[in-house]
Amino acid sequence: MEKEGGQVNRGPVLDGSNYDYWKVRMVAFLKSIDSRMWKAVLKGWDHPLTKDKDDKDTIELEPEEDWSREEDDLTFGNFKALNTLLNRVEKNIFRLICNCTIAKNAWDILRTTHEGTSNVKMSKLQLITAKFENPKMKDDESIRDFHMNILELANASGDLGVKMPEEKLVRKS
Repeated sequence: MEKEGGQVNRGPVLDGSNYDYWKVRMVAFLKSIDSRMWKAVLKGWDHPLTKDKDDKDTIELEPEEDWSREEDDLTFGNFKALNTLLNRVEKNIFRLICNCTIAKNAWDILRTTHEGTSNVKMSKLQLITAKFENPKMKDDESIRDFHMNILELANASGDLGVKMPEEKLVRKS
């Protein structure tokens, strides 16, 4: 899949081994299709509730036929994003999110499953930093491959929330 490039009308498929690649492409894909989709992933979505006589929300769910245009738009963004997520993961990963009705919840499950909790992220970041600080070129590795491995470490660090300074990248490459 990586060598062929992606399709602009279908997001990438998460197979369990390509999360970093999938995440970057999926964010771009969701944003490019409809901004409401990405906002639903970021903010979440709540089913509209009925209003009482003082215009305050009650506990009852508002029937779909009574939703305002704004409520319809928010709902559309949520379910379009959720549909995309459900259809762009392989079968075993699908089982993790198949009961979600909110795109943000599905995204959070995928992120936690593949990135881990904050402790796991910290451990991953420490391993990446150690590999980045002490890179070792293999005997059969080309300069290009070595450079790509350095960039991959920098990208992995960025995915975990710590961007490698440009000066460090230049020195390592």
